[in-house]
Amino acid sequence: MSPLVTLNLALILFLPWLLILGVLYWLYPRQPRHGARRAFDVLALAASLAAFVLTMHWGYRNADTSYGGMWPQILATSVAYGAFLAVLSAAFGLRRRWLARNLNRS
Repeated sequence: MSPLVTLNLALILFLPWLLILGVLYWLYPRQPRHGARRAFDVLALAASLAAFVLTMHWGYRNADTSYGGMWPQILATSVAYGAFLAVLSAAFGLRRRWLARNLNRS
């Protein structure tokens, strides 16, 4: 297997699931839908993906191979998925508070 594919295997395998979570994040809640919210959502999704990729590469490079050849992939996937969910969950909470505050002003 190519070294580039090996390094990014977690992203390749998790991409469909990350897309599903990203679409759900984008669609919920349906209203209000304005430019500021779209910009926030794009930044949140980009930050989540960046956190996934960065922690995936960190996990792959820092895994102890004495536990087996698959351990770098296992660690990279686990850490990266946790980072993706952490950033997306934080963004979801921030967006919810922000939208609630804006609705109370109206």
